Amino acid sequence: MPRDVLRPGRICVITRGRDKGKKCVIVGLVDDSNVLITGPKELNGVKRGKKNIIHLYPLNETIRIRANAKDETVLSAIEKSGLKEFMVELVRIEKPR
Repeated sequence: MPRDVLRPGRICVITRGRDKGKKCVIVGLVDDSNVLITGPKELNGVKRGKKNIIHLYPLNETIRIRANAKDETVLSAIEKSGLKEFMVELVRIEKPR
């Protein structure tokens, strides 16, 4: 996955773990294989934390935020972009057979 895609503001779907199928926003870069994400928790239940990039599927949607933005800032940017309902929707992820 190209590094250009994983910039702060990119909306992704979580593909593994307890939040599987939920959407999140990349808030910052931690290192070569991890990013800082948030839901934010008030919106869809995804807590702010570190996630491995292989557990994320980037979508075409983005929001305009600064790196390491607070959850309140992320939430207001989502509302300003009109993506609030989009972020709450779950994505069904099926295992390959």
